[in-house]
Amino acid sequence: MYLKLIDRITLLLKADAHGIVESLEEQPLLLKQYVREAEIELEHKRARLEALREDEKQLREALARGADEMRALDEDIGLALAGGKEDLARFAIRRLLPRRSEAATLRSQLEQRGAEAHALADRLATQQEQFDSLRVRVRAELARGDEARSVPSWPCDALVADEEIELELMRRRQGAGGGS
Repeated sequence: MYLKLIDRITLLLKADAHGIVESLEEQPLLLKQYVREAEIELEHKRARLEALREDEKQLREALARGADEMRALDEDIGLALAGGKEDLARFAIRRLLPRRSEAATLRSQLEQRGAEAHALADRLATQQEQFDSLRVRVRAELARGDEARSVPSWPCDALVADEEIELELMRRRQGAGGGS
């Protein structure tokens, strides 16, 4: 019996503590904070997308430079072979082959960055739409909360002391008795 009473008191105290904590948290402030955090996350993703696009640009430039070098080496090989200089042709081929490998690696990296950027852009567009919807809902909720707080309370909502009630009854009795 004693333990059940203590358990009930403990349960009531815990419930009251949770209620106090919830009342301390102001819902409008929490909503605004959630919107700010979502906006920050979107900005991080935009920055990541911009970095991916910058990487793509640099890879394209490196690939173009490598293509120019390979064209020049191809011309050198052709000239060396036309002039009967196989040693010079071998030298140019030794320089050409690693550049071909580098170009293949750059193309692969460019494809990866492009796919990653495309996926991130799609995800970012979806999340931006969700964020815009969230922002509208939060603004509506905050406006609804402002309206609820701005509604004036009626004077009868205030607590009235018993003495005031008795005085009002006495006045009405006197008014009713004095008028007849």
